[in-house]
Amino acid sequence: MGLERDPRPDERAGDAAAEMVGAAVAVIAATRLALLQRLYAKSRDRLPNDARVFQIVFLSGLLTTGVLLRDFSVQPLQIVLAFAAGFATQAFWLRRLGLQQKGLLSAIVTCCGLSLLLRSDTLWAHPLAAALAMSSKFVLRISGKHLYNPANLGVIAAITLLPGTWVSPGQWGNDLALAVWLLMLGTVVTQRARRLDVSWVFLGAFLGWVALRVVLLGQSWAIWWHQLGNGALLLFAFFMISDPMTIPNRSRARMAYALIVACGAAAWQYLLFKPNALIWVLFLATPLVPLFDRLFPGERFAWRGATPTAGVRA
Repeated sequence: MGLERDPRPDERAGDAAAEMVGAAVAVIAATRLALLQRLYAKSRDRLPNDARVFQIVFLSGLLTTGVLLRDFSVQPLQIVLAFAAGFATQAFWLRRLGLQQKGLLSAIVTCCGLSLLLRSDTLWAHPLAAALAMSSKFVLRISGKHLYNPANLGVIAAITLLPGTWVSPGQWGNDLALAVWLLMLGTVVTQRARRLDVSWVFLGAFLGWVALRVVLLGQSWAIWWHQLGNGALLLFAFFMISDPMTIPNRSRARMAYALIVACGAAAWQYLLFKPNALIWVLFLATPLVPLFDRLFPGERFAWRGATPTAGVRA
């Protein structure tokens, strides 16, 4: 005789209510996304060509909102030091290698990402992580591309090597309103960078595994909606795994890569029960990118609307 019990009526009602709210929010999100897409289509010729401008506006807005309204456990001085170290490191490598200064957009994106993800008891962890992240762009390169997403490598290096340092994915909570905005604005950013395929394939695969787990374990679908509203998951999907400089060049290879990361992250989280699944699996899967580029050649991405390479299919 089993020890399982049937859920109480109030529990069933609560699950049903959560699912109804989630469905309603999904409809609202789809409607807003469609409206935003129409607005974007009408005005995209008047918008900046460089997708990093959109990334900076969005990430800096998230960072400001988090510090002021969501009680992110990051000190303003840590943010300032991260940016100072990131800018100084980029200037050092440009001068040492005799490269032309091409602006600070990439450094700003990296430092915003580190400030959003990394938490520490000390002031020096953020600038050290920023210095390592920016250095990796100049040192760890294969076939003209830097290998790792700088923010991803900086976070991994910090939590592995620096004491009193951690990642705080729970700071985003599961605010469905925030999830709607992340979906809307993240879609605009990745579409501008022509890498929207990676984000959607990753989200579809990861949430598909969560759905399968819900069905197999007989759990409430509120768990699935909980994951859909996970700000950390959406931020990862639209602003880390979709980094056009550190993913495969060809579309089919990018989708295969996104599937690998999604399946690996699901296994890491739900089979191994280890934390920080997204950033660890992305870090471990990144060395596959040069292999994909070699096996499936494609147009190499360049910022500011570079012309595609002739004769290469994406």
